[in-house]
Amino acid sequence: MTVRAFLPYHDRRLHVPAERVEAVTETVRMIWDDMVDTMEAMPGVGLAAPQIGIMLRLAVVDASDKRGQAVRMANPEILHASVQFRSHDEASPNLPGVSAPVSRPRAVTVRFLNDAGEVEDRDFVGLWATSVQHQIDHLDGRMYVDHLSPLRRKMLVAKSGKLARR
Repeated sequence: MTVRAFLPYHDRRLHVPAERVEAVTETVRMIWDDMVDTMEAMPGVGLAAPQIGIMLRLAVVDASDKRGQAVRMANPEILHASVQFRSHDEASPNLPGVSAPVSRPRAVTVRFLNDAGEVEDRDFVGLWATSVQHQIDHLDGRMYVDHLSPLRRKMLVAKSGKLARR
């Protein structure tokens, strides 16, 4: 397994939608394995393939107390979102050193291809739901800062750039 490097925030690939995955192949499984290793090395609770320069709709999420429970998803899509929202501080290794609270639905039902290549519908709640939604944003070419006001986004991007130059 390999820990992959993250794209910087201004890389165009982070701001365009990723391509659908046609089938779960051995190559897809190897990418997922690298993604889990990369997520654990951050450490973080989720990772989308575009964050490491792979423009496929692949994500991994592990918000468990005991690590090693990663859910591997291809082509995740939200089928249902709760009307109750939850605010959580979000961050991204693509924009290091900064974070901001983002309000998202507290629970979501997501359909995806799992690691066996089968369509699965799964409910996610709390931090799991936040992370899944955060990863789907990445797959759609958006980042958590896109949920902020333009001024707040500009301030965080500038601050992250200053921290990176240190």
